[in-house]
Amino acid sequence: MNTAARTSLFSAATIAEFAMAIGAFAIGTGEFAAMGFLPDVADGWQVTVPAAGRIISAYALGVVVGAPLIAVVGAKLSRRVLLLILMGIFALGNLASALAPSFVSLVVLRFVSGLPHGAYFGVAALVAAGMAGPDGRARAVGRVMLGLTIATLVGTPVATWAGQVLGWRVAFAIVGALGLMTVALVSVCVPRDRPERGASPLRELGALREVQVWLTLAIGATGFGGMFAVFSYITPTLVNVSHIPESAVPFVLSVFGAGMIAGNIVGPKLADRALLPTIGGLMAWNVLVLVLFTVAVRQPVMAVIVVFLIGTGFAVVPTLQTRLMDVGKDAQTLAAALNHSAFNTANALGAWLGGVSIAAGYGWASTGWVGAALGLVGAAVFVVSLLLERKTRAPDTQAERPVV
Repeated sequence: MNTAARTSLFSAATIAEFAMAIGAFAIGTGEFAAMGFLPDVADGWQVTVPAAGRIISAYALGVVVGAPLIAVVGAKLSRRVLLLILMGIFALGNLASALAPSFVSLVVLRFVSGLPHGAYFGVAALVAAGMAGPDGRARAVGRVMLGLTIATLVGTPVATWAGQVLGWRVAFAIVGALGLMTVALVSVCVPRDRPERGASPLRELGALREVQVWLTLAIGATGFGGMFAVFSYITPTLVNVSHIPESAVPFVLSVFGAGMIAGNIVGPKLADRALLPTIGGLMAWNVLVLVLFTVAVRQPVMAVIVVFLIGTGFAVVPTLQTRLMDVGKDAQTLAAALNHSAFNTANALGAWLGGVSIAAGYGWASTGWVGAALGLVGAAVFVVSLLLERKTRAPDTQAERPVV
């Protein structure tokens, strides 16, 4: 391939990644901002804040249910068409949420809005990796995921502000508008493709027969749960343990977002060089940082630093996404989509176990120990995965399978 052809391909891939990253930004903004203006939703419908929290749970349930369901139902569609449908559902779900006539309807619409979440990231990752080629897959996935990490730093605070000042309906409308923008960008920037030959719902379901798919999902569902065990209670922990003023908490959260961006940049670069060692290293890194949190959180400056380091653990997301492309074999769409179901499971598991520890009287900082324990479970699952891999493959066999 000559230089001009390489430049053209690079430009086309970069533009497509940017278009899909806008969708990731929209999804990340919509998911996390709702947590910020939850009290405003409660006031608007005259329900308690815990009751209003059902819109968060409904969205998460939509992610878990929608990822495998849509990946199977849409098996015969081309990936570009599937992306357009997924983002269209997301956009309409959020716009409808802004017009919800009752609290019950809002809960239902949040569930609908969550349905395309996991499948979108899975399909976008496959498209980006396919355009990048075998030597740059993880970095391509990371560039799409960059939209999600930037959402935590920019999109979420802005949408939260809009929800608090202009009303939660305006915030959902903004997210819906971002979704429509993504539909337009994907339709123009992502190259047309054909459905995979032989693709079918039955073939996609074949991913569920692969032990390595389940093990990789288990790594994410447990190992990544540690971050959520800490982050779910980060505000009261910073205020009560670090003695950081509540007014300064948004700054610390932006530091966490910066850590996610850093991890999302560095992790995929390492993964493209050596995927499995990178996953193992990240497992160990997360455990170390979460243990450090239990001590460092008692001093304000150290607390801010360790929050940044915890954010870097997001590097696990694109690396496990790449791993699922390898082990999913002929059912890569379902395998890739299930990654975000696993991470939402990690969200629920980490938040629940962190709450149990606090309720038991072990203190706010104990969430770090809970997170480290979950990280060790994830590391143990990773070791099992490696041992099985060595038994079923020759030592000199490449683990990576190019994405078509």
